[in-house]
Amino acid sequence: MGNLVAIVGRPNVGKSTLFNRLTKSRQAIVSDEAGTTRDRQYGKCEWNGKEFSVVDTGGWVVNSDDIFEEEIRKQVIIATEEADLVLFVCDIKNGVTDWDMDVAQILRRAKLPTLLVANKADDNKDHYGQYEFYKLGLGDPYCVSAATGSGTGDLLDKILEELPTKQQDDAEDGIPRFAVVGRPNAGKSSIINAFIGEERHIVTEIAGTTRDSIYTRYDKFGFDFYLVDTAGIRRKNKVSEDLEFYSVMRSIRAIENSDVCILMIDATRGIEAQDMNIFQLIQKNNKSLVVVVNKWDLVEDKTQKVIDTFENAIRERMAPFRDFPIIFASALTKQRIFKVLETAKQVYLNRKIKIGTSKLNEVMLPLIEATPPPSIKGKYIKIKYVSQVPDTQIPTFIFYANLPQYIKEPYKRFLENKIRENWTLTGSPINVFIRQK
Repeated sequence: MGNLVAIVGRPNVGKSTLFNRLTKSRQAIVSDEAGTTRDRQYGKCEWNGKEFSVVDTGGWVVNSDDIFEEEIRKQVIIATEEADLVLFVCDIKNGVTDWDMDVAQILRRAKLPTLLVANKADDNKDHYGQYEFYKLGLGDPYCVSAATGSGTGDLLDKILEELPTKQQDDAEDGIPRFAVVGRPNAGKSSIINAFIGEERHIVTEIAGTTRDSIYTRYDKFGFDFYLVDTAGIRRKNKVSEDLEFYSVMRSIRAIENSDVCILMIDATRGIEAQDMNIFQLIQKNNKSLVVVVNKWDLVEDKTQKVIDTFENAIRERMAPFRDFPIIFASALTKQRIFKVLETAKQVYLNRKIKIGTSKLNEVMLPLIEATPPPSIKGKYIKIKYVSQVPDTQIPTFIFYANLPQYIKEPYKRFLENKIRENWTLTGSPINVFIRQK
């Protein structure tokens, strides 16, 4: 079970810089304009052999002054409901603002481990400003400079100390886990109810604490899997229904704890930015994917042309990963609900595929010979041999070449496509590595 750490605070206190520092990435777009982070707010942090997920809440603020503070306040509330620990970032150069006092009050009420981070402590004389932060009532401030990295090691030690140690999942190994994800009102709960039907007694529920996912064991009609369900565990906070941030925060755990994600898209609304946010979470976590276009019963024109247009639109948006099943279903009329389960099961099996080395080379080497990697600076690149790495989380292939550094992304994609054309890997992400022969 992964732990989730949320970074909260006013605009421009350096939340994204801290996020980049913790996740060792440059992915958040950092600029001095308030409200510029977007879309890049989730990553993994590894420290002393432990891993946890980090969410930068700054990414979801609607940029207009009147609702600005109200929006951030909502996000702080959602963060306290969904995360295991909150990092409250303040600016040591600006001192404590009224707004910081407000947020501190929400955090004190939340009874959740909270670490107060006084950022922008770039040199020692800045540290004198820390005493003012005691009035927030959140304990000792951690003076850090996210920009230079000073103080972040101590902060990380403290984060690991404060994070709850998760008991091992009760969900047994070897049984696939399917998560139903999607934005609010795409029909997640209806489809889960349609799967389970009214016969609740077939279902054994294993619930962890409120923050964990619930696993619902489903074993009938020849299926045996867990449905990972994070819906309906917490008191629904009315403020947060319409927020994108809310649906992303809710999805993180379900996605991290699953093997196959069933992404629900509302047929009456098409594919929206929020669907893409959730799709990116699925990709970052290397999970298998089945897309379900729900509420298909409400679509008037069901001709093949409309279906093709819809499918193409979805694959275009999700490119370069295009090899996944799309099912048009209706949770309400139970149309093709069974097919969703069959497909999810198949996609799970595709993830476990083992391809013999001799077969791989027999098929791939002639294809590579026919279309070799483009030569660079007059050097010919030769791929001599390919094998699949055993026991990896997703199918992983290594191609051995004389000059691996010259093989670029487009050619790797070509290799991936050829593997997909010859073996059924639908719905499963795959890794392609090029190594020195």
